Amino acid sequence: MSRLNVYLYLACLVASLGGFLFGFDTAVISGTVGFVEKYYSLSKLQLGWFTGSALIGCILGAVVSGKMSDLFGRKPVLIFSGVLFFLSALGAAYPIDFTLLIVARVVGGIGVGMASVAAPLYISEFAPPKYRGRMVALYQLSIVTGIIVAYLSNWLILDKSQTGAFSSTLFTELFVQNPWKGMFGVGTLPAILFTLLMLFAPETPRWLIINRKEEKGRKVLNSIMPASELEHTFAEIKAGQIKEKVAIKELLAPGIRKALFIGIALSVFGQLTGVNIVVYYGPSILEKAGLNIGGALQYQVALGIINFVFTVISMFIIDRFGRRPLLVGGMAMVAVTLLLSGFFFLFKASAMAIIIVLGLYMAFVAVSICAVIWVLTPEIFPNRLRGQAMSVATFFNWTSNALAAIIFPWVVALIGIDIVFFVFAAICTVGVIIFYRSVPETKGRSLEEIENFWEVGKSAVS
Repeated sequence: MSRLNVYLYLACLVASLGGFLFGFDTAVISGTVGFVEKYYSLSKLQLGWFTGSALIGCILGAVVSGKMSDLFGRKPVLIFSGVLFFLSALGAAYPIDFTLLIVARVVGGIGVGMASVAAPLYISEFAPPKYRGRMVALYQLSIVTGIIVAYLSNWLILDKSQTGAFSSTLFTELFVQNPWKGMFGVGTLPAILFTLLMLFAPETPRWLIINRKEEKGRKVLNSIMPASELEHTFAEIKAGQIKEKVAIKELLAPGIRKALFIGIALSVFGQLTGVNIVVYYGPSILEKAGLNIGGALQYQVALGIINFVFTVISMFIIDRFGRRPLLVGGMAMVAVTLLLSGFFFLFKASAMAIIIVLGLYMAFVAVSICAVIWVLTPEIFPNRLRGQAMSVATFFNWTSNALAAIIFPWVVALIGIDIVFFVFAAICTVGVIIFYRSVPETKGRSLEEIENFWEVGKSAVS
């Protein structure tokens, strides 16, 4: 691997750790739900509020992140998000009461929401077109890595708490008497690592050039591409630069409006496929299939590993086969597995049958919407609008995520887990139709070429 590729991969890898925090934060909740419900004697709606509270913070973080990253740069926003996540993990490990636990979760959510906008922006603006799909998919890989680490951490903490492995007073409180506190506390470690590494990461060349720091931008470009490509890329960025302040109404201009619709659709359908419901409530769902809490946490780890493996696969095929085939074909199979899950719960199939179909579901969702959303969303917006447009799309992502997470326990109690899966299958089918008709192929195009496509209005669907 050349020096240029090493520098590129390292910069993108560091930024993608924001995805690790994202994944860890969203998955760690799955091991704590049952414990917190009993500890605070929560109702179903209170339990949903506890599960979804971080997502409320994610909405707030997503709203402000685009503007902040445009004003101050992608790097400072990512550093700040790491600090917020650290404070959240510490606060959730030592809450005085339920209210402060919720506050800690909201603070962490703000950090995750900011990173969910700024990290894909950072990576997409760093990577050349031929590497961009793979590099941005690295962010999704980091998310699922964070999910697996959270699952493993939860399972190990529960296992060790039952074997008496923790003997000190501090560890007894965190990992034995109230293991859910230890599950949250482990999150301080990746937060510290991410924040420290981002201090040494460069700012993106596009942000530097657009914000009149051209020499610094040229220096960064020189570190990630051959000299023969540098001037062309520099000229492309300059040509796409508009110095006036961007009005939010520009997002509603004819060409950009369609891009915004696609970004919002990716965000909403990405959540309403139910993937994060499985992440948040996986152990509870598996308990309904007949497993005890220990077995449920073990099989949740297995689902996380499937997610990880197929996310790795998506990294190697997204630039080869393109975004559209993975999105449309994969989502069709997601709908099928959701339908099967509903029937399996309806007819009380064995726990192993349900685990197998959920594993297939996780595989298809990992190579389709979960892989494509973080690659395609930042690609489709023009340079001058990318930060604000990403904020809008990510706002819808977190809003639909929060709504689903908060009402899920109540809805399951009301209509049953089988009907919930049927509803997810129907929504997913609608998504397949919309994506087939409206999503363009962006494989191999520069960000400036994609911007020109929206303004010219030619069809890019292949």
